[in-house]
Amino acid sequence: MAYRAVFRCVEGCPGEWPLDEVIYECPTCSGLLQVSHDLEALKDKSAAAWIKTFDERWMSRVWPYGSGIWGKKEWVAPHVRDENIVSTAEGGTNLFWAERYGKSIGVEDLWIKNCGNSHTGSFKDLGMTVLVSVVKQMIADGKDIRAIACASTGDTSAALAAYCATAGIPAVVLLPKGKITTAQLVQPLANGAKVLALDTDFDGCMALVKKLAKEEGIYLANSMNSLRLEGQKTVAIEIVQQFDWQVPDWVIIPGGNLGNVAALGAGFDMMLELGLINKKPRICLAQAERANPLYRAYKAGWDTFAPITAGETEASAIRIGNPVSVHRAIRALRKYDGVVEQATEAELAEAAAAADRAGAFTCPHTGVALAALEKLVARGEIKKTDRVVVISTASGLKFTQFKIRYHESRIPGVVSQNANVPIDVPNDYDAVRRAVLG
Repeated sequence: MAYRAVFRCVEGCPGEWPLDEVIYECPTCSGLLQVSHDLEALKDKSAAAWIKTFDERWMSRVWPYGSGIWGKKEWVAPHVRDENIVSTAEGGTNLFWAERYGKSIGVEDLWIKNCGNSHTGSFKDLGMTVLVSVVKQMIADGKDIRAIACASTGDTSAALAAYCATAGIPAVVLLPKGKITTAQLVQPLANGAKVLALDTDFDGCMALVKKLAKEEGIYLANSMNSLRLEGQKTVAIEIVQQFDWQVPDWVIIPGGNLGNVAALGAGFDMMLELGLINKKPRICLAQAERANPLYRAYKAGWDTFAPITAGETEASAIRIGNPVSVHRAIRALRKYDGVVEQATEAELAEAAAAADRAGAFTCPHTGVALAALEKLVARGEIKKTDRVVVISTASGLKFTQFKIRYHESRIPGVVSQNANVPIDVPNDYDAVRRAVLG
């Protein structure tokens, strides 16, 4: 059976477009597009057969199925020829059983999905492998694409640069000057991307890269391009697969541009439609208090959404006041009985530090999700016996200055209840013994 996927308007306008066409918005309503799969064709295999296929491919050495994304190729981008796939063995990341931290807050079955254990240290690799692979095939088929461009708060630029470098395609990155970590800045530079540091925020960078993508030969890599979401949706499938095809009660995910929660819902949608699962999890989208436009809309009953100017936050990758995927995110949250919660700077810092004390090493964005979890548990919305998965979007190693400043009590407004600093001791055994044994 030949499997097929096309772009269609998320608002339901008529028309469809091939995945290798340079198009990002509906020509009729200017709404976003989504990748739509021929589900009837996919039903030629039973749910049990798909489960068997995915399990046999898991972490395989057979190209390209060792990738967590391309092991589910038929559900992602079936038209991409294997020779055009650009992969760094992304996906397949571990579920960390956060037992000690979970018990400390009142949850017995808490897991952290470490998406940051990936090639460039964030979940953005999951979507970028799909987008860059499609572009590589477009170039191979004669399309005039001279560079792929993105606006970024750090992680998207790292993923784009790495995958473009692997494929031999030029990458262009627009970053808000002085608003990302050194580790995030050096990644695209090291991979040879053309990096433009702009005196604006992410939303300003996004506005400019959308204009740039209208130039001939420049292809847009931000999450308004639904190819990215096709890779990111495999997180939902992977979580269920890692629990032997059982669905958790809750999934908590931090969000900025909001493509991630839309992708999460899309992954669960496909499993439900094709019979691999028969229940839905509830989804919580977590935002930083200083960059919380969706939280505000949720508290107002979803009736209105208004962009904001996002403020300074340690969760810099989700410092976005005008998210492009807001409407499809709202649809996903409504479908999955979703909630939106927020975290102050103190709450996200303390939650991250508490989880670290129990064996994790979390980025500040994961801290936002953990703080949201603590609030849901405290008010009884999440029960003690619920199975909860928190999606960790990036490696804590990309945010070492956040960690250092926390433990040195240098984050404004944060008391640092779990601070831990080195103890200066002279080169003397008795002094060492006193310091260790008291």
